[in-house]
Amino acid sequence: MKDFFGREISYLRISVTDRCNLSCRYCMAKDTSFSENVLSYDEIIWACSLCAEFGISNIKITGGEPLVREGVCGLIGSLKRLGGIERVTLTTNGILAEKYAAKLSAVGVDSVNVSLDTLDGGFYSEITGGGSLGRALRGIEALEKNGICVNINTVLHRRKDIYPLLEYVRSRNTNIRFIELMPIGEGARYKPVLNSELKSEFEELVRADFSGTGPAEYFSAKGFKGKIGFISPISGCFCSTCNRIRLTCDGFLKGCLCSGEEIYIRDKIYNRELFLKALENVIENKPKGGFFEGLSEISNKRRMNSIGG
Repeated sequence: MKDFFGREISYLRISVTDRCNLSCRYCMAKDTSFSENVLSYDEIIWACSLCAEFGISNIKITGGEPLVREGVCGLIGSLKRLGGIERVTLTTNGILAEKYAAKLSAVGVDSVNVSLDTLDGGFYSEITGGGSLGRALRGIEALEKNGICVNINTVLHRRKDIYPLLEYVRSRNTNIRFIELMPIGEGARYKPVLNSELKSEFEELVRADFSGTGPAEYFSAKGFKGKIGFISPISGCFCSTCNRIRLTCDGFLKGCLCSGEEIYIRDKIYNRELFLKALENVIENKPKGGFFEGLSEISNKRRMNSIGG
């Protein structure tokens, strides 16, 4: 289905929980409260089955940290079996990936994005609120050993972290994407490293013909097996091609990460007519965007852990 601006909406990001086993400083405040009554897996599956009728074909399972919610691997397997759904992927901080890698492979997850902002163990612990870099790296290795396509998502806090991360992925069949820190929630407290400046750090970047479902620009570079990607909401606004909507764990459909506009759909679960009307409303009225060009226009008041990123 197309929105008012002619964008074909095919991608649904679902937050299955706003809880996390880390507390990254740009995502969650220490005093964060969590939802006590999240959507059940049956409710999510039902909603996704109707979303597929509207052209949603790609689903991303997010959080918080989705792997802290029991049974999420089974949810992925159920979504994979829905008619019209072509890809189901997961985003994680990697801390529990070693434990669940075999199950994720067994249910057929199409790819897993792992957040990894630095390879400096002390700094990793600092920005994640005490997280273990070693556990995250073991999680990545476990995913790869189980045949799962892995993408590294990096929100740079320091430019000097670029080179160790590039060396880490150089010989792996792994894509790395540098994501500009978004001024949403806790992220508004920090100055982003802009990709428009970052690209000058790389030599021999060649634009790659790479088919993805998200907003990344992909490049290839000599000596790298995987691709180098840039997701640039601030320096390279991609709102005009945005193909996604979001479902929060507490039951709201959102058309835009930056907009405060959202529709409560939990009370419409299992009522086909009401749900489809709400879905159509969200898609048709998806904002044009451009919020990062005028930060005062951002009306979203949620923190990133409750939106699903």
